[in-house]
Amino acid sequence: MYQSLKKCLVLICSWAFFSTPVFAQDILRLSTTTSTENSGLLKFLLPAFEADSKIKVQVIAVGSGKALELAKNGDVDVALVHAREAEDQFVAAGFGVYRHDVMFNDFVLVGPDNDPAGVRQVKDVVSGFKRIFEQKATFISRGDRSGTDMMEQSYWKNLGQKPIAPAYVSAGLGMGEVLNMAAEMQAYTLSDRATFAAYKNGRNGRIKSSLQIVLEGDARMRNPYGVIAVNPARYPDIKFASAKKFIDWLCSDAGQKKIAAFKVDGAQVFFPNSAH
Repeated sequence: MYQSLKKCLVLICSWAFFSTPVFAQDILRLSTTTSTENSGLLKFLLPAFEADSKIKVQVIAVGSGKALELAKNGDVDVALVHAREAEDQFVAAGFGVYRHDVMFNDFVLVGPDNDPAGVRQVKDVVSGFKRIFEQKATFISRGDRSGTDMMEQSYWKNLGQKPIAPAYVSAGLGMGEVLNMAAEMQAYTLSDRATFAAYKNGRNGRIKSSLQIVLEGDARMRNPYGVIAVNPARYPDIKFASAKKFIDWLCSDAGQKKIAAFKVDGAQVFFPNSAH
C-alpha cells in the first residue's frame, strides 16, 4: 500500500511539473489612455489578440502622462497613448523602444446645446477657445496630464490667454467623469470623439450626456495614437517579447482591420494609421 501511495504522489508531482508550462498564460501589462477603455475599443480588440497570441493583457487605463510614467517606472510592459511630444521624449530618454503609429481619431469641443459662448459661430479651435474665454463661460479641464489635457493646454497657449476660477475648473479626472461634470454644470470641455460618442448615447450602461458638439473638424484637433514597448535594457523583467507581439499585432493587417471595424452607434471613431 505504501508503494502504491508513493507511485501516486510521484505521478501527481510529475503531472503538476510538466503541465504548468502548458496551462500557464503569459500576462502583458498595458498602460493606456482612458479613451481606449471608455470608448469600448479595448474590449473589442483585446479578445482577438489574446486568442491569437495566448497572452492575457492586463489593462491600466489612466491619462497618457500617467500611462507613460508607469512605463518609465517599469510598472508595465507596453504603453498605448496619444501624446506625441511626450512619447518622443520618452523614447529619446531611453525608457521606450519599438514605437509605432497605430491609429488616430480627433478631438471635439463640446458644450451645452444653447452654446452660450457662441462657439458654433467659428470654425477653428483656437477661435472657439477665445469665445469661451471672452464670454467667461465655464470650462472643465481634465487637469490630469493626459493627452487630452496636453492638447487643451496647447490651445490656451496658442491663444495667449487662459481663464481662471471659477470659470475654469481643473478636475484632475478622466474623460468620462469630466463629461459628466460638464453636463451637470452646463459647461464646455474638450473630449476625444470616441469617448464622447460612448457617453453621449449611454453606451455600455453609461449615463447619457446632454452635451453637444459645438466645434469639430479643425486639422489641429487630429489625435494620433502610438504604442511603445518599455526598454528591457532598463528593466530586465519587462516582457519585451510579449510587448513586441502586441505591437506587431496592432500594426498588422489583422489588427488594423479590427481597429477600423470598431464602431460606436454605427460610426467609425478610430482610424488605422500604421506604416509597420
